Amino acid sequence: MDTKINTKKNKYKRLGLIAVAITVLGVSSFYVTKRPRSLTVNANELMIKEVYEDNFEDFVVFQAQIEPINSILINVVEGGSVQEIFVENGEMISKGMPIARLYNPNTELNYLTQETAIIEQMNQLNVSKLSIRNQELSLSKDFVAIEHDYNQSKLDYDLNKKLYDREVLAKNEWENTQEKLRYQQERKSIIQQSLIKERESNNIQLKQIDEALAIMRKSLVTLRQNKKNFLVLAPDSGRLSSFEATLGQSIEAGKSIGKVDILSGYKLVAMVDEYYLDRIQENQYGQIEMKGKIIKVKVTKISPEIKSGKFKAELEFIDKIPANLQEGLSVGVKLILSEKEKKIVIPKGSFYAATQGKWIFVVENNKAMRRKIELGRENPNVYEVVSGLKAGEKIITSNYEDYKEIQELTIKK
Repeated sequence: MDTKINTKKNKYKRLGLIAVAITVLGVSSFYVTKRPRSLTVNANELMIKEVYEDNFEDFVVFQAQIEPINSILINVVEGGSVQEIFVENGEMISKGMPIARLYNPNTELNYLTQETAIIEQMNQLNVSKLSIRNQELSLSKDFVAIEHDYNQSKLDYDLNKKLYDREVLAKNEWENTQEKLRYQQERKSIIQQSLIKERESNNIQLKQIDEALAIMRKSLVTLRQNKKNFLVLAPDSGRLSSFEATLGQSIEAGKSIGKVDILSGYKLVAMVDEYYLDRIQENQYGQIEMKGKIIKVKVTKISPEIKSGKFKAELEFIDKIPANLQEGLSVGVKLILSEKEKKIVIPKGSFYAATQGKWIFVVENNKAMRRKIELGRENPNVYEVVSGLKAGEKIITSNYEDYKEIQELTIKK
């Protein structure tokens, strides 16, 4: 006899089992996701420091080089190859002292060609000037002869007039005498006017020639002076530095081959991280340590141009400068950015690279829990705590690279 199976009842039973399984799975998943992710680490792998209250001093430390206050670049006026070197880098030199001699055959030939051309033009202008003078002299000679003829005619006129008045001279001869005088008068007048105009014209031409000759003489002097530029001279007295020219080296015109340091004093020049550009200002004070002494310095100049993530700052010495300072010596500068204030601080550490100061592990007994924090200013030693930590608490300051996703650390002794 067949047994009847209740399929409806079995169906409800299966659905119940599935619901129970889903519930268990959901609870398990919830527990797993909400349970803090933890990790056990050895205590000797961690660096544990204490949060404390201290006089926070906002300062920055950077390296600066000692340089002369004033330096003059030695620029090459005429490019060429180095033919002679007269001094060595670091020597004391005086103004006008020869430093090096350059040679450029193409430029030398060009100077000779220009010099020849200028001299030829000057000779041509001098010939023109002489020709004008000769023309004027010739015209003056003609005027003297004409004036002589006029004077002779005037004498004849005066004599014949007396004879004619006494009725000794015939009328036709008197009229002839009058005509000769009239002719000589007009001739003299015309030549005299021509001579005046000729002299005026000649004076203008001679003035123009003299001006042209003056310009050419200046050009010739400049050209000959430029030929001397192959000899590089010291622009001022001082110590020669950054001079690295070698025999045969080709140097372009306008290039600097060194500098002269005017030994009237020294300054500090530093390349500072761009992070501090808005925080460092002129007239801020700082200090350096040299030969066991603390020396005060002051910022005198800020160059805001950023190069490779750094900007340039210059500082001057306030205290007496130590004797025998060496140019190029590097010293550490501590620059004060604010006065001392009582603040909660934590020591600097590797943790910051992973957290950016937004969270930290706080240690209590053998546990370290992740906690949100806010950090403010910093100096090379500590961070200022704005919120999230209290004095006396202990924190982990070592590297967090392996703990980025961890919420809790168990510290094993």
